Amino acid sequence: MDILYLVVQQTMFFSIPLLITALGGMFTERGGVTNIALDGTMIMGAFASIYFINRMQDYMSGQLLLILAILIAIAVGAVFSLLLAYSAVNMKADQIIGGTALNMFAPAFAIYVARMIQDNGVQQIAFRNTFRIDSVPVLGDIPVLGSLLFKNAYITTYIGFAILILSVIVLYKTRFGLRLRACGEHPHAADSVGINVYRMRYAGVMISGGLAGLGGLVFVIPTSTNFNATVAGYGFLALAVMIFGQWKPLRILFAAFFFGLMKTIASAYSVIPFLAGSNISSDVYKMVPFIATLIVLAFSSKSSQAPRAVAVPYDKGSR
Repeated sequence: MDILYLVVQQTMFFSIPLLITALGGMFTERGGVTNIALDGTMIMGAFASIYFINRMQDYMSGQLLLILAILIAIAVGAVFSLLLAYSAVNMKADQIIGGTALNMFAPAFAIYVARMIQDNGVQQIAFRNTFRIDSVPVLGDIPVLGSLLFKNAYITTYIGFAILILSVIVLYKTRFGLRLRACGEHPHAADSVGINVYRMRYAGVMISGGLAGLGGLVFVIPTSTNFNATVAGYGFLALAVMIFGQWKPLRILFAAFFFGLMKTIASAYSVIPFLAGSNISSDVYKMVPFIATLIVLAFSSKSSQAPRAVAVPYDKGSR
């Protein structure tokens, strides 16, 4: 039973950042802009928020510090995404090339700035993890479920589920969501009824950036006590989760848990009895998430239902 608890908790730690970031990718692509810069945005959000924690941990700790760091991660991610929005919406540049450039820029920027602003000149930014909740009052006492979901947990887990619920409501139950989806499917038709396509695409990209920045912080907090200018390719895994989830929030949830389980197998195989005794090289287990990504995309890409106008620059004058 202890092994089950460990696997479920580790899966949650790995799944929630994938869920948050993939939902961010969903918003921007639903608006018609491809954001492959999710990985770079995660790095920027994690860098800014972890550095904030590093500087403030002597003055405050616990959930207040984490909540402030969350706000910083969202803000930095949203601002960083404006670079993609400007190049894709205003300049009508190739969105894949623009996203690739941002992915290359982010880790280099994080390493350079970290070395410049830290007294010891190293690129790793260390922090003390004072954010784990040993047991959620009342809920932690529920048999089985309490131990699985409400003990040794982080507030970011519950924020992830809240973002999922909010995403469903915003995308399908609000005027904003209807307009955003219209801009990703038929931007000229949307423009003909008075919807500002440029503004909606900017909004989609900024929401994507904010969630990706938050995803970077959520990835680092439960799994490490330092940030080293990388999120282990999680932004690219989040893209796979989004595609596997067919740009739909609930499907993205299940896809995130699938890839989170694969990541758990890669990192915690040594404590799972039947995997630890299989005499398979550790390198094979480390490749599991990425092999699973290739297999899933190979089978799902043919039936994928991407927004029709995604990655197509919108020109108001063309018909």
